[in-house]
Amino acid sequence: MFIPSERDIKEGRTADVYFHRVLRVLEKEGLADTEVTVEVTAKSLPEGWEWGVLCGVSEVLEILEGRDVDVWCMDEGDVFRPGEPVLRIRGPYGEFCVLETAILGCLCKTTGIATKAARCKIAAGGKPVYSFGIRRQHPAMSVVVDRAAYIGGCDGVSGVAGAEAIGEEPVGTMPHSMIVIFGDQVEAWRAFHEHLPEDVPRVALVDTFCDEVEEALMAAEALGDALDGVRLDTPSSRRGDMVEIVREVRWELDLRGYDDVSIMVSGGLDEEEIARLAEAGVDAFGVGTAISDAPTVDFSMDVVEVEGEPRAKRGKPSGVKQVWRCSECLGGVVLPEGEEPGSCPSCGGEGLKPALRKFLEGGRRIEEPRSEKEAREHVLSLLDRLDL
Repeated sequence: MFIPSERDIKEGRTADVYFHRVLRVLEKEGLADTEVTVEVTAKSLPEGWEWGVLCGVSEVLEILEGRDVDVWCMDEGDVFRPGEPVLRIRGPYGEFCVLETAILGCLCKTTGIATKAARCKIAAGGKPVYSFGIRRQHPAMSVVVDRAAYIGGCDGVSGVAGAEAIGEEPVGTMPHSMIVIFGDQVEAWRAFHEHLPEDVPRVALVDTFCDEVEEALMAAEALGDALDGVRLDTPSSRRGDMVEIVREVRWELDLRGYDDVSIMVSGGLDEEEIARLAEAGVDAFGVGTAISDAPTVDFSMDVVEVEGEPRAKRGKPSGVKQVWRCSECLGGVVLPEGEEPGSCPSCGGEGLKPALRKFLEGGRRIEEPRSEKEAREHVLSLLDRLDL
């Protein structure tokens, strides 16, 4: 398997080669111990997003722990905006230059996934959203994908290893392959009900051989009160107007007294489709590719200070900065370090607090980031103040 070890990552073997080359040059010139401050910032966000959900902080701290550096960072699950530094590292450049690739790699993709999950959760209007997309990524990424999706607000993940990593039980229904092997929907549903533990929800997949409405009613009649819900995963090549299909399924179930049977939809969903389906009466969503293959946030790491002197490349503001976050509107103000803001320029609120906190001092932990559960709860607490 083409999977680097943890040691490979921490020793810089997953780095772009030019970092190793520049380190060699600096060592030969006696400059490897030059103290620098670098900041990690995204100048813009994909698809016109106005905000992102930061993810990957705990891995970044693990990579830098033990190095002779001080690290300030936003916390796991914090909301940030374009142009706001999310991470600051200060120390001898030779201590961490070969780790830049890994640091950015831990932040860029996971932040995209967490942000997309949060957007899907907003679109669902509070209804459950589950991450079903690990099959769209290399298996080495499965835990990373599930963890980021959960932090972003997903109510559960399908991966066994991913669920274990976040301290949750994995979620899922049944695959089409089981029903195809049985050759009979009803027999497949009954076998599922008979052989699996009671704590596994009885959610029947109802689009394998027949019309969704027909199979939904067949499942309700076959399992009766044991049926918790039905899942529609109709392929796009056979799918009509999904909103109308959902409304028809809901109508026919209700008409026959199966109003307690929930409707779950999966397959090809994004924020826009989720919002339409939530309004139509869908009770839960399984989201795959839109979350697991979410756009990458293009963070960059740039030197902003050398031996205490503000210095940066063209197009990058020099000097060390702090982000002040408004607790009321979640707006932010970026100011030079040491300068404090007045009121929030967006809403006039007075509750601005520094968003970058010190986590490592001389490579030693002085504060722990939020756990996965804490980060998710933090994200959920903010969603009603964020717009798509």
